[in-house]
Amino acid sequence: MTQAQIGEIDSAETLLRLAATYKETPDYRRMSWALEQLLRLRPNAGEMRLALATSYAMMGEKTKTYDTLLKLQQAGYGFDLANNPNFTKVADTKVWEYIVEQLAINLRPFGEGKVMFELPGGDHLFDSIAYDPKRQQFLVGSVRDGSILRLSRDGRPAAFIQPDASNGLWSIYAMAVDAADDALYVASTSSVYFKGFKQEDYGKAGVFKFSLADGKLLDKYVLTPDGAPQTLSSIAVGARGEVFAADGLRNIIYRVDGGRLKPLLANPRLTSLRGLAASGNGRFLYFADYTMGVFGIDLAAGRAFDVRYDPAKLALGGIDGVSWYDNHLIVIQNGMTPHRVMRLALSRDGRTVIGATPLDAGHPQLTLPTYGTVTGDFLYYIANSQKNQYDDFGVPRDLAKIKPVAIFRTDLRFGWDASKHESLSQAATEISKSMPGSGRFSNVEGGSTSVTGN
Repeated sequence: MTQAQIGEIDSAETLLRLAATYKETPDYRRMSWALEQLLRLRPNAGEMRLALATSYAMMGEKTKTYDTLLKLQQAGYGFDLANNPNFTKVADTKVWEYIVEQLAINLRPFGEGKVMFELPGGDHLFDSIAYDPKRQQFLVGSVRDGSILRLSRDGRPAAFIQPDASNGLWSIYAMAVDAADDALYVASTSSVYFKGFKQEDYGKAGVFKFSLADGKLLDKYVLTPDGAPQTLSSIAVGARGEVFAADGLRNIIYRVDGGRLKPLLANPRLTSLRGLAASGNGRFLYFADYTMGVFGIDLAAGRAFDVRYDPAKLALGGIDGVSWYDNHLIVIQNGMTPHRVMRLALSRDGRTVIGATPLDAGHPQLTLPTYGTVTGDFLYYIANSQKNQYDDFGVPRDLAKIKPVAIFRTDLRFGWDASKHESLSQAATEISKSMPGSGRFSNVEGGSTSVTGN
């Protein structure tokens, strides 16, 4: 194919297949064309940018290799390329030595976060956490047994809610507290990971409301089965008590309305919806797409919008958890190297990232950070989710390798006074150029802000 023909392809999957084919041939020139076009569609795909740098290096194109790697380094990525044979043709300059050194520096542990406590070990797959401010207790949910534990602030566990015929709980994927209503909202799905899984329940999902006082089921809102899997994997409570939940498989955001879950947003170009966070003023709901980055919904207008930022300085791919804190978004990124937690400063109108500060990055305990909960000025989050210890059928790969889940705590005001506008680098320079990020809603087919895509 010619460069022009490849440049007309708008399917990321097709471009990935092309790049893989040209790598095997090998045809590094056409591989680079495919990856260049892919990155126009998915600028947050850091691993693909590294692959692009590799293709340039295999052709001996030093300038393009160096420029691509420097962009990765400036966005916070870290790699060990010191002895990588793919870069032999470009590894004979002082510039190369500098780039290798800087990429290695980005791999060093950064931040003051630390493990506060560990959850009970065993085959539980605890992968969600919330906080009850009235009783000053944490809550953690199990994907495997559908139970919810209470934990004291120092991590001592106690049973709270168990799945049974009266509440109908399945796997616990996400939780959110409505402190004003003294209620706990739970996103639960009948998945193959659930030990009590029944084939007739496969793909069922719903939002369950419990009393925080005694664990009594107060209400539940179950999606209507339609023969295909549904997975409610994230949940958030708004400033006015609104409840939102996202289906990360179908990429639909629902709102509890009139006693049922009603679609608020859907878009066929979204890839994998992850965390949700409501703004403190109740105006916006922010959400992350694992590949495309961060977006928002103007709840009054009922329309989605791009969260603007400078992709040359900030990578917003690979985000699982999203939280709101004092006009900032706190994002947990496990889809980039190194894994990290970032604080994103927003403009007054809430639509632009004006600066970013790393809070934790590269700690050896952060093997798979996922979701967290904000408590005062601290974020408590799962540092080492064990979900990769299970196969696609929900079976543990090796029970002996399942480790206790560690809860990390990081100070959300770390470096707060370092600069008026926070930055991606430790030097705290302002992100002065903002633009639409990857996967812009304005460029998405359908321009979707609703379930109809209109």
